[in-house]
Amino acid sequence: MNPSQAVVIISDLLRTTLFVAGPLLIVALVAGVVVGIIQTATQVNEASISFLVKVTAVLGVSLAIGSHLAQYLLDYTRANFEAIAQVVR
Repeated sequence: MNPSQAVVIISDLLRTTLFVAGPLLIVALVAGVVVGIIQTATQVNEASISFLVKVTAVLGVSLAIGSHLAQYLLDYTRANFEAIAQVVR
C-alpha cells in the first residue's frame, strides 16, 4: 500500500461519514436552534422540550432517508472488503 492509496481510503471514509451523519446532524442543529429561539422568546427554559423536538426531527429524517443512507454505507463497506486484497499487498 502506498501513501496515495491510504489517502484515497481516508478521503472515502470521511466522505462517507459526512454523507451518512451530515443530514442527521444538520436536522438536529436546525431543530435545536429553532426551539432555542422559541424558548427564548417565550421564556420557557425546559431542556426536555428541546431534546424531544431534536429526537423527533432526527427520527423523522432517519425514517425518510435512512434506507438511502444505509445503502450508501453498505456499498462503502462492500467496496472496502473487496479492496482488502489490494491493500495488504
